[in-house]
Amino acid sequence: MRRAARVGALLALAIGLARAPDPARANPEIPGAAQSAPILLEQATIHPVNGPPIADGMLLFDQGRIVAIGQDIAVPENAQRVSLRGQHVYPGMIESYSHIGLTEIDSVRATRDSVETGWLNPNVKAHVAVNPDSELIPVTRSNGVLLALAAPSGGGISGQSAVLQLDGWTYEDLTLKAGVGMHVRWPHSEPVLGGESDGGRDGAWSVESLAAALRDTRAYQQARAAGGSLVDARWESLIPVVNRGMPLIVAADEAQQIQSAVAFARRERLRIILYGGYDAPDCADLLRADAIPVIVAGVYRLPQRTDDPFDASYTLPERLRQAGIAFCISSAERFGGANARNLPYHAATALAYGLPADEALKSITLYPARILGVADRVGSLEPGKDATLFITNGDPLETATQVRAAYIQGRKVDLNDRHKRLYKKYSEKLRRVQP
Repeated sequence: MRRAARVGALLALAIGLARAPDPARANPEIPGAAQSAPILLEQATIHPVNGPPIADGMLLFDQGRIVAIGQDIAVPENAQRVSLRGQHVYPGMIESYSHIGLTEIDSVRATRDSVETGWLNPNVKAHVAVNPDSELIPVTRSNGVLLALAAPSGGGISGQSAVLQLDGWTYEDLTLKAGVGMHVRWPHSEPVLGGESDGGRDGAWSVESLAAALRDTRAYQQARAAGGSLVDARWESLIPVVNRGMPLIVAADEAQQIQSAVAFARRERLRIILYGGYDAPDCADLLRADAIPVIVAGVYRLPQRTDDPFDASYTLPERLRQAGIAFCISSAERFGGANARNLPYHAATALAYGLPADEALKSITLYPARILGVADRVGSLEPGKDATLFITNGDPLETATQVRAAYIQGRKVDLNDRHKRLYKKYSEKLRRVQP
């Protein structure tokens, strides 16, 4: 009887622990409901991004899409009018590289799902692993970052990334575009077009490893076209890459890596996007010649070499602009997706170190949309595009500015989040303990 009682008590405890709230498990914010009528935002300063701001402007959207924008537009009788005097409307900001939805607490291994075992994982699809209940999603969108690229990492060929819109019940709801790019970690200190690196032979990741994977993919494609019945998910996933339908997103910072990657792409006839790009201005001629864009891997980075200027990372976006290289700014590098909310301040720092103000805003809206292949849907406020936008009381690149409301495909987004709940909790605690 005692043993049975102990077993019962342990079982009850286990069930209780399983049901207990877990901050790494889910957020309580409810996804927005679809539009029931047209919505008109009026008396606001509208920032289309692809053009000058519109003072005392109007923006009409219906069924999740922008219908009209200007100072005097036709308004349906059933439209819900929202007066925004003294406020500003911007397109949703885009985090162009993150592990949001894939990593919850970077120091807790059980909450990290951004890395797959092995070095050859082209069949990995990041959007399928995304947790739509991540606490980081409401925290991120509270600052106007309404879209993000969820990217896999690790190994040599890490897998495929996807652009997410940060509101929805399931990963399908969140996915705006899957198969954005195939992520590859470029080997360090690699001689151009071959050689040994990262440990040399015996399965070490090298440029030749990638070349072999592409050769196998082309052979597989020919065999399938000839009627072969064998299906291999890895080579199937690389077919869009060798056919130039999907770019390689190459993680590389050093000039030698960048030169090697560009030479490889030319030889293999591939499209590439550079992620990182610390030395990209030193390779400007190469990048311009092949129209290769750069995703800047965070402005808040230390200099890579002891003799670099202290502000090398801060000035990188402006140096890329002056060199005529297409670029966008990410807040990536450390802590998974936890700091994606700080994206506008990376752009603000680039602005403080020379990047023009309009370019700083475009670097986290229109430019990432173009580079990631979703500019027909998001990135600017234009008729026909998604009504994915946010409303502020000032410039979103300034830390004092507050996001007042946000819409994703016309759905009004809940801007509560864990940070705000904790602020309210401990504000109340302070109020109660004060005399």
